[in-house]
Amino acid sequence: MRISVIGCGHLGIPHAAAMAELGHEVIGVDVDQAKVDRLNAGECPIFEAGLPEMLVRHTQSGRLRFTTSIREAAVFAELHFIGVGTPIDADGRSYDTAQVFGAIRQLAPHLDRACTIVGKSTVTVGTTSQVTALVQRLAPAGEEVDVAWNPEFLREGHAVEDTLRPDRLIAGLTTAAAEKALRTVYAPILDAGVPLFVTDPQTAELAKGAANSFLGLKISYINAVADMCEAADGDVAQIVDIMGIDPRIGSGSMRPGIGYGGGCLPKDVRAFTAGARQLGAEQAAALLHAAEVINESRTDVALGLITRALGNRSLTGTRVTVWGAAFKPGTNDVRESPALALAQALQQAGATVTIHDPQAVSTAMVRSPEFDYTDDLSASLDGAEVVVLATEWPEYRQADPQALVDRPANPLLVDCRTTLDPELWRATGWTVHQLGRPGK
Repeated sequence: MRISVIGCGHLGIPHAAAMAELGHEVIGVDVDQAKVDRLNAGECPIFEAGLPEMLVRHTQSGRLRFTTSIREAAVFAELHFIGVGTPIDADGRSYDTAQVFGAIRQLAPHLDRACTIVGKSTVTVGTTSQVTALVQRLAPAGEEVDVAWNPEFLREGHAVEDTLRPDRLIAGLTTAAAEKALRTVYAPILDAGVPLFVTDPQTAELAKGAANSFLGLKISYINAVADMCEAADGDVAQIVDIMGIDPRIGSGSMRPGIGYGGGCLPKDVRAFTAGARQLGAEQAAALLHAAEVINESRTDVALGLITRALGNRSLTGTRVTVWGAAFKPGTNDVRESPALALAQALQQAGATVTIHDPQAVSTAMVRSPEFDYTDDLSASLDGAEVVVLATEWPEYRQADPQALVDRPANPLLVDCRTTLDPELWRATGWTVHQLGRPGK
């Protein structure tokens, strides 16, 4: 098929490249000319495993190109994916869909033949019907333009894998033509056995928020259990193993830490909570809000653990190394990063903070230029009085504690992601503290 992908960010770039990988002809659209030039040159502005190679392969083959002209995309494509950003609104609770409707207002006047618009951005319930009404009013082809919603379930750091080999696809639609278009564009994925759930638009719109909110609840739940273990001197890691063996629960994403972040999960939980209130489902809203409260408390919990690890002395003047700036491993995205939030709290408490991250130093420096940064893992420890692991990159799990023990002024490590083997590190002379686990 001939496809356009409107919006080239953490969603749009992997989606455009993956559609080319599936054999389609793809044109990506973005308002940023500098970004478009980089993409056409095969340069990837975001870090995603496998994406740079795929981008180079398909820009060189001619199967994938990028433009700032939405008219060019309208003339070229028979199916248009909308992947623009939907940040949290000024009220801090709902989605700002201005970019979605802005893209539709620019695209629709150029649609003079039958085609399909497929929304991928995360939106408020009712958006598909509003977009449909706007398209039918503005597009010369009118009702020949079908609108469907196909929410993404990408994990940053795994976007290529999740696009090409998803565990499910959802299509919220009202016409047979839209269903046919989606079955055609995703034919190689469906042929591989991936299930397609065909629903009404409102169910599709709710599905993304429901999935992410449940994940937020699960993360916040185990963090609440970690707090109880901290108070009782219990071991949350063993509790995760005990609970996770139950097939009704599972241990996936049940790792205690400093909370969830990024450009999707926090806003999706907030917006889903607000949506529950708007629908009058107050008990659902209360449950979801509890996950938010626990998540927002994690910086203070981690700060308390670090302070105790230092013998409850003042942090003023303390040299702290923070391992991690990205909100999760596998990405250079620092939006709503718990690692940066913790670094800021440490600095506000008087500490001098140096940050290391395998991939996110450049993006973190733009967002938080007040810290010292380094790309050198060993050098990041020099002179440190405490090392704080804040993002669970494999580079930290694979680090050699024996080779690093003499670099800091004090070999004290506070693992705020419960990701290291504490006995391995302690055996080489480190003192290790983890959230919800007894110190030894």
